[in-house]
Amino acid sequence: MLQTFLIVLAGVVAAQASPGPNMFAVIETALGRGRRAALLVVAGIASGTLVWAALASLGLGAVFASVPALLTVLKFVGGGYLCYMGFRGLRAALRGGEAALRAETRAISDGAAWRRGFFVVMTNPKALLMWMAIATFLFGAGLGAVQVFSFGPVVAVSATLIYGFYGIMFSTGLASRGYARFWRWIETAFGLAFGGLGATLILSGARDLRP
Repeated sequence: MLQTFLIVLAGVVAAQASPGPNMFAVIETALGRGRRAALLVVAGIASGTLVWAALASLGLGAVFASVPALLTVLKFVGGGYLCYMGFRGLRAALRGGEAALRAETRAISDGAAWRRGFFVVMTNPKALLMWMAIATFLFGAGLGAVQVFSFGPVVAVSATLIYGFYGIMFSTGLASRGYARFWRWIETAFGLAFGGLGATLILSGARDLRP
């Protein structure tokens, strides 16, 4: 079981470290609202991973296997959202308009910051597909529902470390000044990353529609 967990964890770490809605929420919170709010968003994301683990252990894969059209729809919706965010970032970088990655300075309560992280991860198409893959791999390796659920805390710790790093890094004055100076390049990088992820999801959905 340990070897199986380590293989899956390597894929999870790669997915968490790559650009996506979770990272986006943490960074823009850190830039505008500081370290405390960013880390509370991280706590919400980590909490959401436990819910995903519970859903996976209860047969998330079986649900989408029995209703494959549901997963296809989610791929198009999630891919469209990511493409839209990518378009916003690239448009801002080219035209100098409103940046897609905004430093939100409006005051926010601790509870609201936690809820933002929780709802971001629960509506994140990357999280859905990642947990689909986790459930398929772990169940396919012969693990039971309890063992699949026990992987949730592992993913929560990984999310806390990775997104916590982003939250701390982007809450510093140096990061804020760096973003203000190089925001066009940063928006371009995020735009390309989001656009690529979105296109991948849409193409995957299109392949699902093939007879």
